[in-house]
Amino acid sequence: MQLAHIPLDRLNISAANMRHGKRAPDISDILPSVRARGVLVPLLVRPNGSPETFEIVAGRRRYFAAKSLADERGEGDPLPCAIMEDGDDADALEASLIENIARLDPDEVSQWETFSRLIREGRTIAEIAATFGLTELQVKRILALSDLLLKIREAYRREEIDAETARYLTMASKGQQKDWLALFADPEQYAPRGFQLKQWLFGGQSISTKVALFNVEDYPGLIVSDLFGEDSYFADVDLFWQKQNEAIAATRDAYLEAGWTEVIVLEPGQYFHSWDHEKTPKKKGGKVVITVSHRGEVECHEGWLSRKEARRAHAHDEGGEQEKAPAKSSRPELTGPMQNYVDLHRHAAVRAAMLGHPGVALHLMVAHAIAGSSLWQVRREPQRAANETVAASLAACKAEADFAEKRRDVLALLGAPGEDGTVSGGNGDDYATARVFARLLALCDDEVMRVLTIVMAETLEAGSAVIEALGNHLDVDMAACWQADEAFFDLLRDKEIANLMLADIGGKHVADGNVSEKVKTQKKIIRDFLAGENGREKVDAWLPRWMKFPVESYTNRGGFRTADQWAKVRELFVSE
Repeated sequence: MQLAHIPLDRLNISAANMRHGKRAPDISDILPSVRARGVLVPLLVRPNGSPETFEIVAGRRRYFAAKSLADERGEGDPLPCAIMEDGDDADALEASLIENIARLDPDEVSQWETFSRLIREGRTIAEIAATFGLTELQVKRILALSDLLLKIREAYRREEIDAETARYLTMASKGQQKDWLALFADPEQYAPRGFQLKQWLFGGQSISTKVALFNVEDYPGLIVSDLFGEDSYFADVDLFWQKQNEAIAATRDAYLEAGWTEVIVLEPGQYFHSWDHEKTPKKKGGKVVITVSHRGEVECHEGWLSRKEARRAHAHDEGGEQEKAPAKSSRPELTGPMQNYVDLHRHAAVRAAMLGHPGVALHLMVAHAIAGSSLWQVRREPQRAANETVAASLAACKAEADFAEKRRDVLALLGAPGEDGTVSGGNGDDYATARVFARLLALCDDEVMRVLTIVMAETLEAGSAVIEALGNHLDVDMAACWQADEAFFDLLRDKEIANLMLADIGGKHVADGNVSEKVKTQKKIIRDFLAGENGREKVDAWLPRWMKFPVESYTNRGGFRTADQWAKVRELFVSE
């Protein structure tokens, strides 16, 4: 079961509700309570097929009472709802919710005292909500009573003030609350309530000179006084806010110069909830929060951390680590969407500009191939050998030795002389890519092409069709860098293939004369031809068909991947 607040327009009566289809219920007995305190017991609802709409299984009268109240006021608050899951029993859930609500104190001020104590003891809002069967929003609304002056809170406990009025007063500054309390205490004055209080608090009234942070004598606009001169107001509200904001900025700067780690200036009308914060001294990373009311009043709340930040600081202290400096600000300069906005526009401008500089683009591409990025996944050919015999043969290969020498030269160009490592295969670090890019920009074009050649060579996939295509295009002479070694003969174990190779090197008559001999014997004869021993004429630069470019097979049996790879791309590079 999940608890949430759901707007009225997303709720409807379920067909499973026993009173579905009947006329609107009599709500006269619960309407005064809902009007005074809102809906306390969550409605039981379940999804009705749409991800944002729900049908009411239990709580039809509460729903109609809330709708009636919304019609009176012109707006309605979202209702607390328990969202059922498949298999949930509605009767059991509703009984559980009622039992949890029964644990609550009878009035919201007593609930506030209970919740505040639990917060001080380390309970979270989510835990309190789960204990009492409330939504987190309901718990937050009750905790917000801590923002009320004591006299207002006690008047609410005595039910001299309704819930809507109390809620609006939690949004008011201390000065606004004092002004309202003076009206409330004076029998000859009218203290606005409910929606009228909202208008009184936020309705763009004249701004008194008493709230100015700046020297009123420096105000260049007109100041209006009443007939007796006891109260005065700024005639130009826009000019007032300009001067007031300048004064707020100066106050913020003064706090920062005094050593506070961060000063947060809230927008006019935003509220600072002390119940969601913990008092923390400056030396332990406490912050200053400046609130500004719609009437221009400014309050500075010194030495506070959010509950989450405070818990993190306590955990740090309990770990035995000493704070050597105040904690840095956890509030970023840019919001996530603004950072995204900046990133995308800069990206669009840079890549459009790069279109006119293909040489720079080539340098940057090489840098990406070397160092990588989150979008470039260039991997080196690992040259994994099937066994130690193959590995030893490759290590002794002349082509490998020539490549290693030229790679050392390129590493020197990149600022890593004397190293035997690889050039490509970076981990995608932005700084590393930019560093390689800067190095490449300092090289001439011929040097950059040498680097590019090594990078491309390192990232050629062994056994691929690309190797066959490139070898054919370059007309690679394998005989210049390879000759049959011990590893080759050790891996040659097929008698038919050995006989066909013997025909290649010694002729068909020699091969036919030894066709029934063991493969070991036939390999010995091939070695004799290569060495010119045991009466055999020496054959230089012999290449088995497997090692030629283009490659050839000895049989039609298949199972030769190299030949299959060449067959895939042959028509692209060889005209009939």
